[in-house]
Amino acid sequence: MNLLENSGLGHTTRREFLKTSTKAVAGAALVSALARPGYAAENNTIQVALVGCGGRGTGAAGDALDTRTIGPIKLVAMADVFENRLKSSYAEISKNYPQQVDVPEDRRFVGFDAYKKAMDCLKPGDVVIFATPPGFRWVHFTYAIEKGLNVFMEKPVTVDGPTTRRMLKLGEEAQKKNLKVGVGLMSRHSRAFQELAKRIHDGEIGDLILQRGYRMHGPVGSFASPPKPPGISELMYQIQRFHSFLWASGGNYSDFYIHVIDHQCWMKNAWPVKAQALGGRHYRTSSEGVTFLDQNFDVYAVEYTFADGSTFMFDGRCMTGCSEIYSSFAHGSKGMAVVSKSGDCGAPSSIHKGQNPERSNLLWESKVEAGEQNPYKNEWRDLVDAIRNDKPYNEVKRGAEASLVTSMGRMAAHTGKIVTFDEILNSKHEFAPEVDKLAMDRPAPLLLGPDGKYPVPQPGIITDREY
Repeated sequence: MNLLENSGLGHTTRREFLKTSTKAVAGAALVSALARPGYAAENNTIQVALVGCGGRGTGAAGDALDTRTIGPIKLVAMADVFENRLKSSYAEISKNYPQQVDVPEDRRFVGFDAYKKAMDCLKPGDVVIFATPPGFRWVHFTYAIEKGLNVFMEKPVTVDGPTTRRMLKLGEEAQKKNLKVGVGLMSRHSRAFQELAKRIHDGEIGDLILQRGYRMHGPVGSFASPPKPPGISELMYQIQRFHSFLWASGGNYSDFYIHVIDHQCWMKNAWPVKAQALGGRHYRTSSEGVTFLDQNFDVYAVEYTFADGSTFMFDGRCMTGCSEIYSSFAHGSKGMAVVSKSGDCGAPSSIHKGQNPERSNLLWESKVEAGEQNPYKNEWRDLVDAIRNDKPYNEVKRGAEASLVTSMGRMAAHTGKIVTFDEILNSKHEFAPEVDKLAMDRPAPLLLGPDGKYPVPQPGIITDREY
């Protein structure tokens, strides 16, 4: 049986979700969320700048502009280090939201300082979207706080211990300035998950004993990378293929798996205290015989342990031709729950008696109103509502801790050691300590070795750092 076909699973990206989910973006509850008079600009319009114009940034900008149902909002500036990416993003957003895009050429910025120029186009109280590789997140967030801007940042928000400590401090600074900050862990804004979490926290399936999460499919994104081709610098190549490099993204483990890890920790209402893991790379060459030089393993199996001794088992795989499973489950002393039926937050969630998620054992199944079924839209409506009505809203701490716990599992696999929450948080190995100084003429944070290959994790050999 093909598990993917049987359960309707797929590699659901933000863009695919938007195409297949409901187009109803506003229910009666949203109509009542009227814009607060006197917001930032006299005309009550929220201005948005997009920093990072790839698929995620383009999708996030569209979700932001869809909040027009609760007040006027427009895109006024864009920034990226790749001009072609900016052009493509601008064309797509302009086509879909022609009345809400006001980004003339002199507000489209390219380069490593482009993020500053885009944010300089905004006023305090406006919103900036960060959708660059997460290695740059703390740099951009620092400037946003200085400018007094509200922020939406894509996940992950950190890639190692030092950047997590830095991000936690920045989150506190943003809180003191009453800035609203959303983090793109959209599962937390799934109405189905919110109801399921409440039921689990209220003891409906008893004490959580075991949790399971899976994201297993073929290679996607820039998971695997061949040697750099001519015509592009080493630095730009690594940014372009950021999934392949730990400094830029935390690798495929952090970028692909954080959603399932985050929502399972939410169901437990705790972060794990330690992780042990297995991982390895089976295939180092393409079908054409070209050797891959990225830093990723293609298989990860991680056991997270919580303070009460219960465990969360996560399996990740990027291999062609293997069974594809992309879902998550929680097992309690009184029953079990299907958390995500498919993908990162695929409804319906359900609760079952016993430990088999069969229809005959069904006790509860989530039902969500049409206008609230899309968690990508929900997270933006929640953020903009907080901005317009001055509600407390700061997801930085949770986002940083979710990123850290994800890195903890990755580090356990890459070192072959048990890694604790405190160890990863206080670790000294920062992948790119001078990322704020990068420029077109500077070397990349990761350098090729004498053998023409990038350093890769060596479990059991290098154990105090990941490479």
